[in-house]
Amino acid sequence: MEISSLVDTAPGSLCPTVAAGRRRAGGAASFLNCACSARDCRVSASYSIGRMLSGVRSAARKKLFRSEPADLLGIGNWPDSAGTGTGGHQHWWTALENNFVLEASEDEYGGVVVDADRLPAGNDAFARSLAASLSYWKSVGKKGVWLKLPADRAEFVPLAVKEGFKYHHAEEAYVMLTYWIPDEPSMLPANASHQVGVGGFVINDQMEVLVVQEKYCGSSLDGAWKLPTGFIHASEEIYTGAIREVKEETGVDTEFVDVVAFRHAHNVAFQKSDLFFICMLRPVSNEIKIDETEIQAAKWMPLEEFVKQPFIQEDHMFQKIMDICIQRLRKCYCGLMPHHVVSKFDDRTSTLYYNVAEPEDVNCRPPE
Repeated sequence: MEISSLVDTAPGSLCPTVAAGRRRAGGAASFLNCACSARDCRVSASYSIGRMLSGVRSAARKKLFRSEPADLLGIGNWPDSAGTGTGGHQHWWTALENNFVLEASEDEYGGVVVDADRLPAGNDAFARSLAASLSYWKSVGKKGVWLKLPADRAEFVPLAVKEGFKYHHAEEAYVMLTYWIPDEPSMLPANASHQVGVGGFVINDQMEVLVVQEKYCGSSLDGAWKLPTGFIHASEEIYTGAIREVKEETGVDTEFVDVVAFRHAHNVAFQKSDLFFICMLRPVSNEIKIDETEIQAAKWMPLEEFVKQPFIQEDHMFQKIMDICIQRLRKCYCGLMPHHVVSKFDDRTSTLYYNVAEPEDVNCRPPE
């Protein structure tokens, strides 16, 4: 959509002074000095801005949408309504600002990220700015557009969808929408495809396992004693998430030992894939204090009794998990330990899980 198409561009809609000024000089200053109604001047100004866009380079366009009108158009101190000549340009800026490109930053992939804190006020202003912005971004060869709409701007969502934006994801405080400009398959990354869970295998020196009964569970686990489990939080490490979940559900403090196994399943909750990490933890306290909102009961159960439960004996996956945990206790199996590393790819610290034991080290101890 061309920017000039956002307003009535018929010759009759332009005030006579504007039309004459554009014919005489083709300059921006002339069309802002006409003696016409506020509405007509706003329409003609919008039209002229659209015409100006078509003939300027990318850098100039950026200036156009981020400069004060007086500076941009070479006009000094615009007169205000009282004719004093002080601050009058602000009146014109207010009249024009809703047709300017949305404030946005460029990403490294040739796209733009709209500034969610500097959105226009009001549905009409947002709709006009969004249409003008898409026209501008298309003209300068941008690709993907990321539009984050806070919860208090939810009324903008249908306007963006009508313009062609697609839903990407939603959080408690915002909705993220995207728009792919090129006439080719979208290269924008999809929404997160996985959820990540953790289970804590906590065993003490008496070979007792810390187990819980959940208040709300499926019929297959009704009455069963299971490991404390849960989902990790955003920006939380796997090992800290396992420690936290055990603490929250049972009140027992633990130390992380290693990741003994993980399961990858698909189409679990809301068609998301699921990663579930089994972590061996060492207890540093024994007293149990359950989270009564989620947990029915918790206790220390002898390992042999725990393994003999029907839901473990009748399920191949649970059987395998317990076999691995027992082999780890016997030091015949080595798990994965977290190590903080920095990659030149993004210069960020991340956690790499791997086994550092030497082949002959049957105790699975990391090297000194």
